[in-house]
Amino acid sequence: MTRIAIDTPYGPAAAELHLAESGSAGLMLGHGAGGGITSDDLVAVTRAAQDVGVHVALVEQPYRVAGRRSPPPAKRLDEAWLAVAQAVADRFDGAPLVFGGRSSGARVACRTAEAGGAVAVLCLAFPLTPPWNPQASRQPELDAVRVPTLVVQGDADHFGCPQAGLHHEIHVVKGNHSRFADLPSVARYVGEWLTRVVRPAQ
Repeated sequence: MTRIAIDTPYGPAAAELHLAESGSAGLMLGHGAGGGITSDDLVAVTRAAQDVGVHVALVEQPYRVAGRRSPPPAKRLDEAWLAVAQAVADRFDGAPLVFGGRSSGARVACRTAEAGGAVAVLCLAFPLTPPWNPQASRQPELDAVRVPTLVVQGDADHFGCPQAGLHHEIHVVKGNHSRFADLPSVARYVGEWLTRVVRPAQ
């Protein structure tokens, strides 16, 4: 594992690079709004990706690097993410990138997929509808993605579950918004999906 600092318009971000043997694609994973890159599901997905020949970059947004827990507006998150994506692409020798993350990080991945040239998007615990504002569905962010997208959602997620669509599939596992109870299933779904969408070297 290698940790690197990356300059963004809003201060330094950081990325932990986990390389796969003979990797032919890369997966960028972002954290939740108040969380970090050590969450159980991000760790499990990192291992699953490496097992199928995909490099992984676990990305810490600048506000987390600076020690803050509250995220800035979406525009800043997205611009910082795209700056990191350029640096990660160079580190991964121009390999195709999959954007992904959990909760807030999943939303960032969806919103930036087109601008960043992502070949696919992985959403863990997509925060569909905030309980404090039931009219504010984020389904349009997901529907706007035009590349293959996998959503893994807990069956007891209090944000609800997105609808499947033309470009995205939904897998529901035991768990809530904060934690998946069946990490082996999550890892299996992600590994199989990555193999299909990026056809990495085995």
